[in-house]
Amino acid sequence: MAKKESTNTSAKLLYRPIGLANSLISGAITGVLFKQLWKRISSDDRDDAPKAMQSDFKLGEVLLAAALQGALFAFVKALVDRGGARVFQRLTGEWPGD
Repeated sequence: MAKKESTNTSAKLLYRPIGLANSLISGAITGVLFKQLWKRISSDDRDDAPKAMQSDFKLGEVLLAAALQGALFAFVKALVDRGGARVFQRLTGEWPGD
């Protein structure tokens, strides 16, 4: 079991803008990765993934794209958040979570 570290309120407040920036970075990275991934797995010549309100796509295609994009975002966000928290801990001595 991992060692649980205490966090003070000021560390959480100080980390908040960093966490927001990490979310924006995660979204940007995910957008680029998803677009490249969708190009490789898509069966047609379209570059863009189907959106829920586009009637020319089958429901299965829309759901696959949404599930893939959601899973990829969660993965990238966890990776970026964890890395940001580790850097914050090294710089301040405080873990920003928990």
